[in-house]
Amino acid sequence: MACALRLQASPFLRTLLSFLCPTPKPHTCYRLNRNPNFSLLLRTRSTFATPMTPVMQARREFCLEEDGIATPADLSYEAPLKIVEYPDPRLRVRNKRVSVFDENLKELVAEMFDVMYKTDGIGLSAPQVGINVQLMVFNPAGERGEGEELVLINPKVYKYSKKLVLFDEGCLSFPGIYADVERPTSVKIDARDITGAKFSVHLKGLPARVFQHEFDHLQGILFFERMTEEVLESIRPGLQALEKKYETLTGLPSPESITKRQGIKAIAGFGAP
Repeated sequence: MACALRLQASPFLRTLLSFLCPTPKPHTCYRLNRNPNFSLLLRTRSTFATPMTPVMQARREFCLEEDGIATPADLSYEAPLKIVEYPDPRLRVRNKRVSVFDENLKELVAEMFDVMYKTDGIGLSAPQVGINVQLMVFNPAGERGEGEELVLINPKVYKYSKKLVLFDEGCLSFPGIYADVERPTSVKIDARDITGAKFSVHLKGLPARVFQHEFDHLQGILFFERMTEEVLESIRPGLQALEKKYETLTGLPSPESITKRQGIKAIAGFGAP
């Protein structure tokens, strides 16, 4: 589910989903919970996803230009964490790789999960709370104590499906804005966990969607950059309103303007339009 995803369904749809998708056993199936949001706000046409399958053999990886190493200052923060909204420039900063896996990192991860659950989320990336490092957290169940909490540090994608699926996405960094985004249905990832141990995982369905949205954040890519021009046009007024809100709150000019954006920006990397 922060575009960190945030999933939001109507009361009727939530009732229908609870009938069609009964509560799964832990670690077997992920469902949309009550008002489930992830830093990616998803009103999805898919109701649940397959389990996360470990993949032990790493293959050719996708990552953008090599990033720097995070310093202690890069990982400093003040609790409680707050969601960063578009067009805050921190959403565009290159996010550094984590090399120290200590108590401070564990405390940061705990704070991120806390913010995620308090906002009815199922996923959140570090830049969405103003911390520019390669870190994301998510739990597709959307409930503390349910499902499986996953921490991905310095993630790299080495394979993704050719099959693409449309979802009506939103984002905690873009409150009130929703639109269709097309993404691969599955991805295979290499990453490190909270202890620094390397692992690989194969994500499908909803977990794959959450990961891709959050991975984009780690690359400084925002979800509207994966929309068609027609879809983008439908949310342009909302983006302009957020730009105006930023200027009012900060007294500074907006660091970017959707008005000046012409055509679709070519996004480098997997699942690009």
